[in-house]
Amino acid sequence: MNYRMISYIVGQIVRVEGILMIPALVVGFIYDENVLAAFLIPIALSIISGTLLTIKKPANTSIFAKEGFVTVGLSWIVMSIIGALPFVIDGCIPSFIDAFFETVSGFTTTGASILTEVESLGYAVLFWRSFTHWIGGMGVLVFVLAILPQADTRSVKLMHVMRAEVPGPKVGKLVSKIGRTARIMYGLYVALTFIQVALLLFGGMPLFDSLVNSFATAGTGGFAIKNASIAAYNSAYIDYVIGIFMVLFGINFNLFYLLIIGHFAQAFKSEELRWYIAIVLGSTALIAADIYSIFGSVGESIRYAFFQVASVITTTGFATYDYNTWPALSKIILVMLMFCGACAGSTGGGIKVGRIILLVKNGLREIKYMLHPRAVVSIRMEDKPVERDVIRSATSYMIVYIMLFSVSMFFIEMIEECDLVTGFTAVSACLNNIGPGLEAVGPAGNYAALTGASKLILSFNMLAGRLEIFPLLMLFAPSTWRNH
Repeated sequence: MNYRMISYIVGQIVRVEGILMIPALVVGFIYDENVLAAFLIPIALSIISGTLLTIKKPANTSIFAKEGFVTVGLSWIVMSIIGALPFVIDGCIPSFIDAFFETVSGFTTTGASILTEVESLGYAVLFWRSFTHWIGGMGVLVFVLAILPQADTRSVKLMHVMRAEVPGPKVGKLVSKIGRTARIMYGLYVALTFIQVALLLFGGMPLFDSLVNSFATAGTGGFAIKNASIAAYNSAYIDYVIGIFMVLFGINFNLFYLLIIGHFAQAFKSEELRWYIAIVLGSTALIAADIYSIFGSVGESIRYAFFQVASVITTTGFATYDYNTWPALSKIILVMLMFCGACAGSTGGGIKVGRIILLVKNGLREIKYMLHPRAVVSIRMEDKPVERDVIRSATSYMIVYIMLFSVSMFFIEMIEECDLVTGFTAVSACLNNIGPGLEAVGPAGNYAALTGASKLILSFNMLAGRLEIFPLLMLFAPSTWRNH
């Protein structure tokens, strides 16, 4: 285990986090808020400690898979601890466990909140709260890879870090050099974010609101700055702009790159993209038909159904209506979408459409083997055979996912003694990085009433869901820390 290199990269992350807090401090000055201590203390702490950890570059810069997983897991925990300090120092969230839960929810783009009222918060705190979504959406480690000058020369080594942070069954480079790949990904991320900001401004949304709502959409996070979430704007135009961009940010960023370089046929050949769009359209149609009796209008039914489908499948968590009051069929579809999630290589959470396709095809292959034991059946996606390691990884992920989900739900139910729907959807919403669930933790509720122990368990779930479980679990495996 290369401990020195791990601490060096974590130091880079901590220092970058301190720099990324500066815009929130600037927002506080613009709106004449007394937030100097709330942000200056964590900024100084981050920059000083990060500089001390990176003052000398390690002689041995080797990074293998184990170091990559450990670096990512530790970085996200440390980021969340430091990122919680502004809330505690400002006093808007005096409990550190609550502040940690809120920050983990922000960085993991979950959007689960313990705040019962957000409109009384200061602009600087609201900005930082939503900005954590934008930072965590693409991943702060990918951001560091994009700006590190040595990233191009250590592509093979740094690929282990990128694979540990970017969600999906398989991660590859867009171009030959990992640093350039990271810069392309962040370039697309920034461009889409500011296109959305411009469109929201055109629809009459104030500049501050347009920025923070775009941060939350881009990161598929869902922290709102209004108590009624996006419903507060009461605008079909805004609903559709945010809804469409939620769907866009749920698409694999590799496909955007292919479109930019003119490889349209290759982009639209993506089997995962076709299934993703089909699921969005099919779910919207079913829910719109189911809630027609509530709205009495085809247009309004489609508007609310599309927004909520886009919000849930991309694991954003915005709401324009309390879907907890919708018919049972609509709620069942939304719960299924919680588990489905968006595409691999996007900012969305969940199991991922691509992984579900692989698991379904693997199940069908096993049925064929039972009927024809001597048959040679390969799993193909986009007319290419899928590597055995990818299938094994998807299967292993699902096994561990089910185990973690079951254990988490057991402890939540034991600690809280809540109703089954609340417990089930709380774990579902946190592990799949969605935010709101149903009943007590639905869009009209929050996680404030839960005990500290439950919040820590759900914080672990949010981190595990964002990092796809294994990087976080490896931190608790004794074999990880042994030198072989």
